[in-house]
Amino acid sequence: MGSKRRSQAERDAITVEIGYALVSACFLGGVAFGAIAGPAAVWNLPSAVEQLLLAAGTVVGGVLAVLRVVHVLWRFGSPHR
Repeated sequence: MGSKRRSQAERDAITVEIGYALVSACFLGGVAFGAIAGPAAVWNLPSAVEQLLLAAGTVVGGVLAVLRVVHVLWRFGSPHR
């Protein structure tokens, strides 16, 4: 990190990019959770299977959300060509 001060436009761009990263990560995580845990809400499955689907959906949705934030912000921070 340098000591160069950022302009207002650069600060606004960073804020928008962080917001986009968080919103798209929430959407991706929600879709992944719904796709994996959705059958537990629709069908009458054994309790152990429901718990497994909910746990798997939570883990996969959370991991994908974090990866999405990292990916978006990493690409934003890289030098543009």
